[in-house]
Amino acid sequence: MSSAENPVSRDDFDRYMVPNYAPVDFIPVRGQGSRVIDQSGRELIDFAGGIAVNSLGHAHPLLVQALTEQAGKLWHVSNVFTNEPALRLAKKLVEATFAERVFFANSGAEANEAAFKLARRFAAERFGADKYEIIAASESFHGRTLFTVNVGGQPKYSDGFGPKIAGIRHVPFNDIAALKEAISAKTCAVVLEPVQGEGGVLPAQRDYLQAARELCDQHQALLVFDEVQSGMGRCGELFAYMHYGVTPDILTSAKSLGAGFPIGAMLTKAEIAGHLKVGTHGTTYGGNPLACAVALKTLDIINTPEVLSGIKAKHQQFKARLQQMAEQYRIFSEIRGMGLLIGAQLTADWKGRARDLVKAAAEDGLMLLQAGPDVLRFTPSLIIPDADIDEGLARLEKTLSRQD
Repeated sequence: MSSAENPVSRDDFDRYMVPNYAPVDFIPVRGQGSRVIDQSGRELIDFAGGIAVNSLGHAHPLLVQALTEQAGKLWHVSNVFTNEPALRLAKKLVEATFAERVFFANSGAEANEAAFKLARRFAAERFGADKYEIIAASESFHGRTLFTVNVGGQPKYSDGFGPKIAGIRHVPFNDIAALKEAISAKTCAVVLEPVQGEGGVLPAQRDYLQAARELCDQHQALLVFDEVQSGMGRCGELFAYMHYGVTPDILTSAKSLGAGFPIGAMLTKAEIAGHLKVGTHGTTYGGNPLACAVALKTLDIINTPEVLSGIKAKHQQFKARLQQMAEQYRIFSEIRGMGLLIGAQLTADWKGRARDLVKAAAEDGLMLLQAGPDVLRFTPSLIIPDADIDEGLARLEKTLSRQD
C-alpha cells in the first residue's frame, strides 16, 4: 500500500503515539542537503540537523551509497560474530583519537551507560567496592536510561521514576573549587560535556577541564568526556577534547557519528577496557554492519582539513549575523558555542520564549532548536552551504521582526 493510499497527518501523532513528545505541526517527508520538504510541498532550511545528528545533511550521496551497498551484503549477525564494517570503523577511530579500544552501541545514552558501568567496574576491581561515586555537572545531560538520566544534572528529567541511583553527585559547571571540594577517594569518575548541549550550549573553560584532569589523576578517578553532541567535527575539531588539549580516559560519541543512522561508541584505553571481560556488558544491535558502514563513510568525510576548517568558518558566519540581530532586535544577550554547536541566549524580556520562537521560525520555513527555555540552538549540517546559512538567517530575521 502506497503512502497516498494510507495518508497520515500530525493528528495521528496525538491519536497513536505515547505523548512524551510535542512535535511541531508539519511533517517532513524528504530532505536534500540542508533543505527539507514537508507534506504540503513547502521547503524549509534545516538548522536543527536532527539535534546535531545529521552531520552531512540529508541524503548525502556517499552515505546513501555506503548504506545501500552494505544493505545488499549483510545487515545483522549480532556480537556472537564480528563484522568487517565494525572492525574498519573501530580501527579508524583508534587511529584518529587517544583511544585504543572501542565499544559500539546504538545511541549516546547506551554509550554513556557503558562508560559509567565501565568506570565503576574498573574502580571496584582496581581499588575496592567503596570507590563508586560519580561526579557530574549541574545542568548536564547524558541520556534517558535510569543510570544516565541520574548522572545528568537536570532533575526535571530524572524525577518521578522512583529511588535515585546512589553514589552520584552534581557540582556547578566550570567551577573548579566545587569540583575540588566534591572529589574524594570514593570518586570513580568525573563525567563532563566539553560543551553542555541541552544545558544551554555552554562551553567548558580550558582551565576547568585541565583542573578536572589533574584532580582525577590525584584521586585515581577516570575522566569521562561525553562528546555525544560536541564530537565528530561539531566543534571544529574531530572531537572537542582536541580543541582543549585535555585527554579523557573514556569518551562517548553518537549523534553525528552516524549522520542520521543510529550508532553510538565508547572509546577508551586498553588497560581500562580490559575490565569489561566477556559477558560483563553487551548489546544486540551495537556495531551492526549497516550502522558501521555509514559511520565509516561519515568519519572519512568529516575528518579532513577542508571540512573541519569549513566548520570554523561557518561558525563565524553564523555568529556575525546573529550578533547583528542581537543589536537590532535586542533579543539575544550572548552568542556562544563552538563550531556548529551555537547557542543564542535570550534577553530577560524574552525569557521562557525559546519554544515560541522555534515554532514561529518553522512558520517562516526554518527548522530550529532550543536548549532549555531561554536559548535558541543551531546545529546544522557541518557542510551546510554558505548560501543556505544566509537564507536561513534571513528567515530567522523575518521571524524576529514580526514578534511583539
